[in-house]
Amino acid sequence: MSNDLKSMSRKELEKLLADVKKALVAAQARDRRAAQKAAEKAAAEFGFTLNDLSETAPKTRKSPTAKKKPAKPSKPKYANPADASQTWTGKGRQPNWFRAEIEKGTTPEGMEI
Repeated sequence: MSNDLKSMSRKELEKLLADVKKALVAAQARDRRAAQKAAEKAAAEFGFTLNDLSETAPKTRKSPTAKKKPAKPSKPKYANPADASQTWTGKGRQPNWFRAEIEKGTTPEGMEI
């Protein structure tokens, strides 16, 4: 079946596209059935069913919809002696007030909460 696409109207092209899509779906279903039969035959040679194999198959990939638990905020470990509302967990970059207190000679243990 040879079609000259340039001479076809838009409606004819759309019908052809719809027919091709239907044929692709049918071919995929046919291939799936053939693969299923081949897999069942291969599993049967070893005395298993496909259900037996799918239950024991190791799960190697995480679900793309799996969500991570939100990280818990760390508790503050240090407080500014001049202003107790300024705190720092001891993680990440040191705040300016912490560095200034260290330069003054205050020990980190002296600022612990």
